[in-house]
Amino acid sequence: MQVSRYLSLILLGMTLDSCSERQFDSKTEGEKLLARDAEWADLATAGKDVEKVVSYWSDDAVLIFPGQPVLEGKAAIRAYVAASFDTPGFKIHWVSQKPVFSPDGKLAYMRGTDELTLPGLNGGTMTLHLRGISVWRLDPDKQWRCVLDISNEAPPTNPSS
Repeated sequence: MQVSRYLSLILLGMTLDSCSERQFDSKTEGEKLLARDAEWADLATAGKDVEKVVSYWSDDAVLIFPGQPVLEGKAAIRAYVAASFDTPGFKIHWVSQKPVFSPDGKLAYMRGTDELTLPGLNGGTMTLHLRGISVWRLDPDKQWRCVLDISNEAPPTNPSS
């Protein structure tokens, strides 16, 4: 009887524990999000796998980039990424930092810097230095996906007088 009582208490404790939400650990989750974002940046820099790069955005993602129309949803984003990868001289890389999380740990934003190389005038290339904000959501499959990606040109590093 005593063993049965202890076993019942252990099972009850395990059941209650499995029903409760875990405390959100922003340090650990921040490291995971930064690693995921860095992996994404490396894939985008390689410029080869459109589907893999697009998979880091949510289905309802919105992109707002300088001089471009607002892109909404994966179909528009996929077309943009495919066209970018097909553009001779195109290259992109970014580094994000300082993730900030919502209290429930299901949304986050990060700021970052980008280097974007594009075809320039007279057949050469030009490199834009951008800064941006990305908003991420933890989807039901426990995977972070970017839902909003906004960038603009960084100010000149040596402003002229």
